[in-house]
Amino acid sequence: MYALWNNFKTTVLMAGLMGLCMLVAYALGGHQFMVYGLVIGGVMNLIAFFFSDKIALMTMRASTIQREDDPELWDTVQHLADKANLPMPRVYISPAVAPNAFATGRDPDHSAVCVTAGLRRMLNRLELQGVIAHELAHIKHRDILISTVVAIVAGAITYVAQMAFFFGGGGGHDRDRRSNPLVMLLLLILAPIAAMLIQMAISRSREYEADRLGADTAGTGRGLSQALAKLEVASKQIPLPVPDSQANMFIVAPLTGSGMMKLFMTHPPVKERIARLQAMEQGL
Repeated sequence: MYALWNNFKTTVLMAGLMGLCMLVAYALGGHQFMVYGLVIGGVMNLIAFFFSDKIALMTMRASTIQREDDPELWDTVQHLADKANLPMPRVYISPAVAPNAFATGRDPDHSAVCVTAGLRRMLNRLELQGVIAHELAHIKHRDILISTVVAIVAGAITYVAQMAFFFGGGGGHDRDRRSNPLVMLLLLILAPIAAMLIQMAISRSREYEADRLGADTAGTGRGLSQALAKLEVASKQIPLPVPDSQANMFIVAPLTGSGMMKLFMTHPPVKERIARLQAMEQGL
């Protein structure tokens, strides 16, 4: 029931995000520009659908491994994938010092799990199992695809709002209304904020569900809660220079150096995530 409610909320929020995108497009150029916006958005989503995993892995300079390269990591992924009834994903290690992990790929048959070198050094076996189980939960629920589409639409809204401000709107009988400088300024400020708030709500909802399903797959939430506590401390100290659009992919929000990510965190508070996992362990 919780998973169904979570999926329903995500669907509603994504619909709201698309509606906001169409509203901004209309403010820029009327009905005609709405059509252009749909076409451009569709092309961008197709590119993200097929290439977002490669882009993310390239950004992290990740290399694929086989079992002989890291038997413990490989066996952990394989064991938990079998428990979750998932195909074995590709396994990657990034040389990044900042401890973190993410899953990518458009569906379970084209998925990958990547951990950083910093994470491998920091976590014990139980904690590693918790992190991998969390990432496999994202794969099982196709959260990677959802987050990619949401990030692209949110970015498109910001871009279109900037165009609306600097170019003053489109033609048509209501050109004057759309070209009003105050309206354009409000559009420039409020549309990206609204898009980011919706993106935050979707991402946080998916993170909670991945924690829940991951703990269920691993058989305990203790490893994940311990890992989250360690990763939160380290992530605040060691920068992980990734684009803001990719920050939502990681198990904990990376320190990117961007002021925008500090204002609009796509992850729930780690203390709240740990509290929920501990409540699950106690059967509350």
